[in-house]
Amino acid sequence: MRNVSINLLDDTPRTVVAIGTDYSYGYLLPRHTHRRAQLLYGATGVMQVSTHDGNWVVPPQRAVWIPPGVAHEVLMLGVSTRSVYIEPGAVDLGECCQVISVSPLMRHLLMEAVELPLTYDLAGRDGVLIDLLLHELVRSAPLPLHIPLPSDGRLLDLCQTFLHQPNVHQSPQQWADQLHISLRTFNRLFRQQTGLSFSQWRQRACVVLALARLAAGEAVTRIALDFGYDSPAAFSTMFRRILGQAPSVWLEASKRGKSKNAFDPG
Repeated sequence: MRNVSINLLDDTPRTVVAIGTDYSYGYLLPRHTHRRAQLLYGATGVMQVSTHDGNWVVPPQRAVWIPPGVAHEVLMLGVSTRSVYIEPGAVDLGECCQVISVSPLMRHLLMEAVELPLTYDLAGRDGVLIDLLLHELVRSAPLPLHIPLPSDGRLLDLCQTFLHQPNVHQSPQQWADQLHISLRTFNRLFRQQTGLSFSQWRQRACVVLALARLAAGEAVTRIALDFGYDSPAAFSTMFRRILGQAPSVWLEASKRGKSKNAFDPG
C-alpha cells in the first residue's frame, strides 16, 4: 500500500498495516497521534522526530519506534518511508520513542510488507512474513540518537536555544548563572530533568544534530566549526566516542545503504 493515510485504514482487521510514502524535501508532518504503534523506517533521507519528551534524528536505513498515542511531528528530508502500524499490545518496545537499528532481513521484510494485500492471508506466506517482521522488531537494538528535553520551563528554553545554535564551549557554569542558581544545584537539576549530565547531553545533541547535516551533504569541517570545535579532528574524536565511527565512515556507509556497521549489533 503506497501513499495512503493510516486514518483511512486504521480499522483494517489485521495486526499490522504497512504503508509506503514518499515525501518532498523539507515536508513537515504536523503534530499528530496514532491509535496504533508505528515503526517508521526511512529507506532514504533523514527524519527529525519531535515529541514532548525530546528530539530524535533518524539517519538513512534506520527506523524510529513511536508508541500508540504519542503526539509527534516529523520533518522529512528527502525521505521515502516504509511504515508498519501495529495494534497496541502486539509488540512492546516501551512507552517512549526510540531510534532502532534495522537488520538486512528486517529491511527486506519492511519493503515486502508494503506490497502485501491489505487483508493479507494470516495462515499463508504473507502472515508468516508479518510474524517474522514483528520478531525482528523485538530484537532490534536501540541507538543513542535521542536528545532528551527537560520539563522545567527555564531549563527547556536554554536547551532549545542550544539546539538552534549549538556551541560546544558552553559550560554548565554559564547555564547555572543564567538560571541564577549554584553550579551544584544546576548539575543536579539537569540530570534529574534529562537523565544525562550536562556534558553528556551537550555531546549527544551535537552528534544528533550533525547527523542530519552530514546526510544533507554538508562538510565535516563546516559542521565542526559551526558547533565551536577547534578543529574537524576534535569533532571527529567526539563523534567516534559517541557512535563508534568517524563521521566520514558513517557517511560513506549511509550513502551505500549499508547496515552492517557500528550501529548494528553482531
